[in-house]
Amino acid sequence: MANSGLIFNILFLTLIGFIVLRYIYRFAEQTYAETKNRPFYINFILIRRRLTKSQLYILRNQFSFYNKLSSKDRRIFEHRVATFINEKQFHTRQDLELTDEIKVLVAATAVKLTFGFRSYLLPIIRTILVYPEAFYSRMNEQLHKGEVNPQLGIIALSWKDFVEGYDDANDNLNLGIHEFGHAIHLNSYKFSDVSAMIFRDCFMALKRYLRANEDIRRDLISTRYFREYAYTNEFEFVAVLIECFIETPMEFKTKFPEIYNYVRRMLNFNFANY
Repeated sequence: MANSGLIFNILFLTLIGFIVLRYIYRFAEQTYAETKNRPFYINFILIRRRLTKSQLYILRNQFSFYNKLSSKDRRIFEHRVATFINEKQFHTRQDLELTDEIKVLVAATAVKLTFGFRSYLLPIIRTILVYPEAFYSRMNEQLHKGEVNPQLGIIALSWKDFVEGYDDANDNLNLGIHEFGHAIHLNSYKFSDVSAMIFRDCFMALKRYLRANEDIRRDLISTRYFREYAYTNEFEFVAVLIECFIETPMEFKTKFPEIYNYVRRMLNFNFANY
C-alpha cells in the first residue's frame, strides 16, 4: 500500500510539473512571438509523409515556388503537401474528375501561404470542393469563382479560374491564393495557436499603421497597385494584399515597403528571396 501511495504521488507530481512547464513554455513562446513575430520553431517532423511519384512530378513541374526552395525546404514542403492531401477531404462537382493535379496544386497553394506557420493545416477548413468553372452560391445567390464557408469548414474553387490564376504570375490575380488568404484570416480569429496569433496581431498592427498615416492610405488608392475590390472590407483587403505579396513582391516592396513588411511578418514568410 505504501508503495502504491508513493507511485501515485510521483505520478501526480509529474503531471503537475508537466502542466506547469507547458504553461511556462506557452507564456515564453507567446512573449517571444510578440517580440520577434515568429514561433520558437516551425517544423518538428516525427514521421515524414511522402508524395507518390506522379504527385511529386506535378509539384516539380507545375509549381514554380517549390523549385525556388532549398533542398531541405523542398523536403519539408513535400511532407506538408502530402499531409494536407491526407488530412483534407477533396471533392469535385459537375462531373469534374478528381485528379492528382487538382489535389497537389490546391494543397501546394495552401502550404505555400502557410509555409512560415507551425500550425499549417488551417483547421477551419476540412473540405475542398472543386467545380469545373464558376458556380452558383447559396451564400448570396450569385455565381462565385471561389468562396470560404467557415461554418461548414469548406473552401470552394472554380478549377478553370484556379488554373488561370497561375497562367499569369504577375497580374496580382490568383484565385487559389485569394481564397486561402481568406481561410488564413478567418482561421486566425477562431484559433489561438502561435501562428494564428502572429498573423492576427501583425494585421492589427498594420491597421493601426494605416489609421495613423493618412498619406499612405491616399497612396494606396491613387497608385491603383491594389485593385479596387481590396477596399470592399478588411477580408478582401487582406486577401488582395497576400495576392500582391506573392505575385509581385518586388513591386510591392518598392511601392509600399512598410506594408510589405507587415504582410511578410503576418505570414512569417522568409523563403525564396521574399
